[in-house]
Amino acid sequence: MFVQTQKTPNPNSLKFLIGKNISNVDSLEFSDKKNTDNELIRNILSVNGVESMFLGSDFLSVNKNENIEWEDIKHIVISLINDFFEQGNELIIDKKSYIKIGENYKDIEKKIITILETKVKPAVANDGGDIKFVNYKDGIVKVKLQGSCSGCPSSIITLKRGVQNLLQHYIPDIKQVEAV
Repeated sequence: MFVQTQKTPNPNSLKFLIGKNISNVDSLEFSDKKNTDNELIRNILSVNGVESMFLGSDFLSVNKNENIEWEDIKHIVISLINDFFEQGNELIIDKKSYIKIGENYKDIEKKIITILETKVKPAVANDGGDIKFVNYKDGIVKVKLQGSCSGCPSSIITLKRGVQNLLQHYIPDIKQVEAV
């Protein structure tokens, strides 16, 4: 297996391209190895300097401490990924072992989620990140930025100029978008 890396706008996040689907559930972020029984996720989170990791359907991104250089940890993460798949594992996270709790959303929340999923999520996924709807109240949309977007210096500009303007274009009732 040949794992490629790709820089992201966040200098403390690196995107690892596996070359195949690695998850068949919605994107997930992990920051505490105690909160998963997945061997690969625990091992990556155990690498000195790694703060969190984000799983998309065909990539994972790793966020590191700013005091650690990528050259010190990149090869370790690639080795862990290769070892995991060489052991015969097909997916990092499988629907069979992961249950997502559904929620009942209001119509305006469904519209917001649809716009985020179809227009925003693909763009931020290109940079190794994700955006999740948290809630909507009194014209304010709250979202969670994950993966490379979490802590990225340009995320505030993207959030205000990109996401907020897009949502306001389609849903005039929206006053602002905030990251939580």
